[in-house]
Amino acid sequence: MAGQAQKRKDKNRIVLKQGEWQRPNGTYDYRWTDFYGKRHVIYAKTLEELREKEKEVERDISDGIKTEKRNTTINELFDLWCQVKRGLKDNTFQNYKYMYNLFVRPKFGKLRISQIKKTDVKRFYNTLVDERGLQASTLDGIHTVLHQVFDLAVDDCYIRTNPSDRVMKELKQSHCFQTEKRRALTVKEQELFLDYLKRTPQYRHWYPVFAVMVGTGLRVGEATGLRWCDIDLDDGMIDVNHTLVYYDHGPKDGCHFNIHTPKTKAGERKVPMLGFVKEAFLEERAYQEEAGIKCNVSIEGYTDFIFVNRFGETQHQGTLNKAIRRIIRDCNDEQLNRDENAKVLLPHFSCHSLRHTFTTRMIEAGVNIKVVQDALGHADVSTTLGIYADVTKDLRKSEFAGLDSYFKKEQDGTSSFLGA
Repeated sequence: MAGQAQKRKDKNRIVLKQGEWQRPNGTYDYRWTDFYGKRHVIYAKTLEELREKEKEVERDISDGIKTEKRNTTINELFDLWCQVKRGLKDNTFQNYKYMYNLFVRPKFGKLRISQIKKTDVKRFYNTLVDERGLQASTLDGIHTVLHQVFDLAVDDCYIRTNPSDRVMKELKQSHCFQTEKRRALTVKEQELFLDYLKRTPQYRHWYPVFAVMVGTGLRVGEATGLRWCDIDLDDGMIDVNHTLVYYDHGPKDGCHFNIHTPKTKAGERKVPMLGFVKEAFLEERAYQEEAGIKCNVSIEGYTDFIFVNRFGETQHQGTLNKAIRRIIRDCNDEQLNRDENAKVLLPHFSCHSLRHTFTTRMIEAGVNIKVVQDALGHADVSTTLGIYADVTKDLRKSEFAGLDSYFKKEQDGTSSFLGA
């Protein structure tokens, strides 16, 4: 028809839509202008493939997805997350950045955010565990960061849904993601541990700090951060109002101590002293006076720390856990030298196991669950109830094991209990 624009066709005589073009090499492209007047183009080998991509573009535009940001990488979104994230303790934030830069940034982080599917996240997590040997707790930290980065991408209309939703829950249900339950020391193991410290000159100076941790359930940073002004030996109370943290502040500042307030309001609490805890404080004071040890550090205005090393410097978790490993080794060697069939040996444990040990002793003693929650500084009672359920489950097993032995003895004898 005269005056009517001639429709463009490809080499196969198929009519091309507005914005569609066939290139000299036979491939196709689609060009469009976004809301801000910026030009964009996508490519495809075939017209069918191109039109599938066009549908995605049209859907993105309809849903408000930023098609102009299709090439944004996970790393770029993470860097944006770092700029806008607020409300994290600095040590937690630095740890998140460290884990991301170590495990995500080099490869997975270079992928475009628009390409990521749930299966990609699953595959990445499996690789971290199967090939790099990460523990579930480390993977949890990485997932926490990635999930928030993907949430940011959803909120800012880079993608429709978070591809990491429910991934960790599904992976933890598989056998390779089952985490080992933290184990408290038994009464016999606790007695062996503290007794060995008290009677062994080489390790005697470690007794007060570990006795305080066993008898209070304080987190390691709460224990090492205690000052003499935080304890009232007359009233037998410990005021927990801060925690001492040691972590990497980044390439420029390196590792050093900071004082942090508790994570939640419930973390600020007063913990009564048991008798042996009070004795441990008094022993630490006497030991420092005899050895001429004084605290010579000040951290953000906090000083006069109770548990310091021979140079008057504050202790931290790494040092204490190394000491525990040496103590376990030497204590067990002594036990086995006395009796190669020793019934009680120290298991592998850490400082945090002592907090769990204290919790277990309270539950075994029948302490009210709300008192347990308050003593531990749990903001959410479900955390306390989770520990309570684990401990009571073990207690039931041990009690019924004893009952089973009793029944067997009765069956082997002539007790009237069974009507014999």
